[in-house]
Amino acid sequence: MHTRELDQQYIIGTYKRQNVVLTRGCGAVAYDEEGKAYIDFGSGIGVNSLGYCDKKWADAVADQAHCLQHTSNLYYTQPAVRLAQLLCTKTGYRKVLFCNSGAEANEGAIKIARKYSFDKYGVEANRSRILTLQNSFHGRTVTTLAATGQEAFHNYFFPFTEGFSYAPANDINAVKEILGQGGYCAVLFEFIQGEGGVVPLDRDFVDELFRYCEAHDILTIADEVQTGIGRTGTLLASEQFGVKPNITTLAKGLGGGLPIGAVLTDAKTMNVLSFGDHGTTFGANPVVCAGAYEALSRIADSDFLAEVRRKGDVLRMALLTSDEVESVAGLGMMLGVKLRTKAVADVLKACVERGLLPLTAKAKLRLLPPLIIDDETLEKGIQILLSVLNE
Repeated sequence: MHTRELDQQYIIGTYKRQNVVLTRGCGAVAYDEEGKAYIDFGSGIGVNSLGYCDKKWADAVADQAHCLQHTSNLYYTQPAVRLAQLLCTKTGYRKVLFCNSGAEANEGAIKIARKYSFDKYGVEANRSRILTLQNSFHGRTVTTLAATGQEAFHNYFFPFTEGFSYAPANDINAVKEILGQGGYCAVLFEFIQGEGGVVPLDRDFVDELFRYCEAHDILTIADEVQTGIGRTGTLLASEQFGVKPNITTLAKGLGGGLPIGAVLTDAKTMNVLSFGDHGTTFGANPVVCAGAYEALSRIADSDFLAEVRRKGDVLRMALLTSDEVESVAGLGMMLGVKLRTKAVADVLKACVERGLLPLTAKAKLRLLPPLIIDDETLEKGIQILLSVLNE
């Protein structure tokens, strides 16, 4: 039987896959089992920041796998400590909690926020609610689905975790009205709503939100699972908004292709969790941390990030030359393209047939190319996309 048939027979069908079997990759190009090349404008949904099979990254992973592939968190390991130190040094945060995915990172952040309020104000204060924004996406566990501000996700898996409310994004008056009712320990948000259609927050809204939260001791939690690790042209998207959340969650691009999540905490939140409050079998896995260290040490370089911004501008300006493109939203190499007449599903299918792998987010095309994509490959991908849009 072929791969497609075996997949359908043995793997639960939670994804509607494209009719492509990828077998290998190099740089920003993947290849199927017939040897056809595909320029990747999706990076495994924002994961392969260094592209496919980067040699230095693969060597770091292989070297660690030959040395110590796993041990429990009952023991110290050098890869985890090195990665934590680098993350804190480069971001200005104080301590890190490692896990295995973005949803896990957000769950950890939620626990930290609720325990912070419990420790400081007591259970009688009933101060455990968390406000998120409508159109947000924070994961697919029962709790992070409850945190997600989209009713379409609040189905089937009842009962969902209680204690979440939702406000319209960029409506500071609505946010203040809800928070003013009391009982809130944190606000959880994305600077750019990725799964929600690549929708950035307004800077004025962010400024007002942070001022209000600081004045009322409400923690700010930035979900930078998709925007973080250089995707927007700065190491963290928060840098472009001029704010410093109390907690930032990371995943996707941090591992360079292996599963990892991280919760970054500031001075206010870094010691909230203690022995027995949280745990993870695979979090801070030595092999994954070795790969993440290689990825982070390169992506955090100022020249590397400047190139991400430049290439993002090239992509944005090229798209705006098409009459089919109504607008382009996002930052760096995280772009959402609103079309005038064409259905994104049809555009996606045509792109794949011509050797380009973009993504969609609601009614938009979503573009997340590998951060290392070279100019020639980027231009080839642009030309494929424009040929589809302009026909």
